[in-house]
Amino acid sequence: MASPDVGDILEKSRELDRLRKEQEEVLTEINKMHKKLQATPEVVEKPGDNSLSKLKSLYIQAKELSENEVTVSNLLLNQLDAFLPSGPPGQQRRRIEGNDQKRKRMKNDSDISRPSHPRSQLEAWANLKGEQVAARVTDGDKDEWFVVKVTHFDRETREFEVLDEEPGDDEEGGVQRKYKLPMSCIIPFPKRNDSSSVPEFPPGRHVLAVYPGTTALYKATVVNTPRKRKSDEYLLEFDDDEEDGALPQRNVPLHKVVAWPEDRH
Repeated sequence: MASPDVGDILEKSRELDRLRKEQEEVLTEINKMHKKLQATPEVVEKPGDNSLSKLKSLYIQAKELSENEVTVSNLLLNQLDAFLPSGPPGQQRRRIEGNDQKRKRMKNDSDISRPSHPRSQLEAWANLKGEQVAARVTDGDKDEWFVVKVTHFDRETREFEVLDEEPGDDEEGGVQRKYKLPMSCIIPFPKRNDSSSVPEFPPGRHVLAVYPGTTALYKATVVNTPRKRKSDEYLLEFDDDEEDGALPQRNVPLHKVVAWPEDRH
């Protein structure tokens, strides 16, 4: 789909202004009718009076203008989105930053719910081969989380070999990269086909979630839960995702949301 030019956006903006001015004019007429009927309600009983018919016509017109405004607003938003990069403003893959004093060190062997038997535990990790997981890659004192595919688990070293299948624009040449990571840097996602066993994070809880349209994970706050919404999506507000002075609320599938790392132990 070709990106719209600025002229298209400006044209939609002018159309939106026109619709709003027409709505104001219709609302003014509706208010006049309301005052007339409140002052002289007996007028509707007079033969040939069409006050109520006129009021109904004005309400229908206001409804149509309102619906058109919604349609044009959505088109305008889609056109603006075409000019904006995916993910929180400023970076395709924003790094989650924190200093050593604030960042808790995650335990090497307790990042997933595991059976108590060591052999069963290793089996659980080994069974992640071929699965997508959240992976933490550290660069100096900065962490970056993104979705990778597990290609191998070494039982002796307890290290994962993973593949970054969709490197961001910041990766040189956009080439797929491989990493060797300890278990402490891996968080499995909930199973798509077993949502009943997935823990639900309550409103206000910090989580780590895949930002819509990207393979990167960022810190977010739960606004509403799948159970309350009767869907399979969380409603989240991502940190540093501010638009016009407010944090937009975004839908994220429950199988792309995991516990905030510092809450996992």
